[in-house]
Amino acid sequence: MRDGWRKTWRGSRYLLLGLPTAMATMMVLPLLAAAALSTGLGGIGLVLFPRAVASLRRWAEWHRRRAAALLGRPVSPRRMVLGEGIRARWRQVLDDPEARRDVRWAVRHIVTGVPAGFVAVACIGQVVFPVFAAPLWWVFPIEVPLRLLGAVPVTGWGSALGLGAVQIIAFAALTYWAVPRLATFHASRCLAALEPSAQERLTERVGELTESRAGVLDAHGAELRRIERDLHDGTQARLVAIAMRLGVAREALTEDGSADLADLLRQAHEGTEEAMAELREVVRSIYPPILADRGLPAALAALATRSGVPAEIDLGELGALPAAVEAAAYYVVAETLTNAAKHSGATQVRVRLTRERGCLLIEVTDNGVGGVDESGGSGVTGIRHRVAALDGTMIVTSPAGGPTAVTVELPCAS
Repeated sequence: MRDGWRKTWRGSRYLLLGLPTAMATMMVLPLLAAAALSTGLGGIGLVLFPRAVASLRRWAEWHRRRAAALLGRPVSPRRMVLGEGIRARWRQVLDDPEARRDVRWAVRHIVTGVPAGFVAVACIGQVVFPVFAAPLWWVFPIEVPLRLLGAVPVTGWGSALGLGAVQIIAFAALTYWAVPRLATFHASRCLAALEPSAQERLTERVGELTESRAGVLDAHGAELRRIERDLHDGTQARLVAIAMRLGVAREALTEDGSADLADLLRQAHEGTEEAMAELREVVRSIYPPILADRGLPAALAALATRSGVPAEIDLGELGALPAAVEAAAYYVVAETLTNAAKHSGATQVRVRLTRERGCLLIEVTDNGVGGVDESGGSGVTGIRHRVAALDGTMIVTSPAGGPTAVTVELPCAS
């Protein structure tokens, strides 16, 4: 019971304060409209409108904290710090989804706050009024007597005290039941108006994931370059030194030296050279050194030069690409050129790279016989797996008789 009355007291304070603030908020939308329209009157609205939106944010945020305190919910602060310059401020205001939520809240606060506030005033007023009016029933003129319970006239002390007690109890019970519920309803509606919708939350989440993916790609690219550098400067260099020493040892053996020792040295020397060749292939597959040394355009030009099929490279404006995207693009082009040389019977391959809508678009087309089949496993399957690892897409069009077209999109927006 005590908690119930505490909720009634808190709800009453919330609604009684919310009534005048809701009535004051009625002026918000006209003032915003006036600030926007005054843009064409000497340009004063260029300065006023962003400030008016920032003021609305502070007003809405104060109500948001009140509603959250009533409901016992934690909320993170929302602030609007206007940038420097009129153009930057207008862009900030127009692009900010929170500004639209503030306007939505203002409408909802008016629609729910005014009726709820009047109901709270009526309930509480009917409880308080008999406390002061019933003992003074005799002050009222006989022609216009005091009326309690809405319409019953008071004619004496018995009716004054009896009707007053009944009214106090009845409306106290109504206040106990209705006011907390009205306050909770209004607070929840206001909070809901200032929270993003499901679609907005999805959009924000996609934006967060895009940013985090860009960070992961950058970190992944840096790690690839580090591994490539460590293998090239460390492990590979040591293997080269070992191979050189083994080679010198083989040459130093005299003709009458041990045949078994010479055979062991030969095997060790050849094994070391094979390990170095395999290591070079691993380094190239992790992050081709030519990418770090000369960049993607030069690396693709080198691929075209070494290709078993004449290849034409067409590069658009690529801009700065994450290292992981560069490595994947290099792998895609290298593998498709290899497939074209081995399987397609093509006499010409065209490679085109452009950057569109935050994605690197790779198109490789050959004039071969077509008929690419991925069901049995192929280089195309490996390309598809590498593209999928970066959340990219790949489309292979290869009808029998050709031509074959491989189109890959790799997200690279930050």
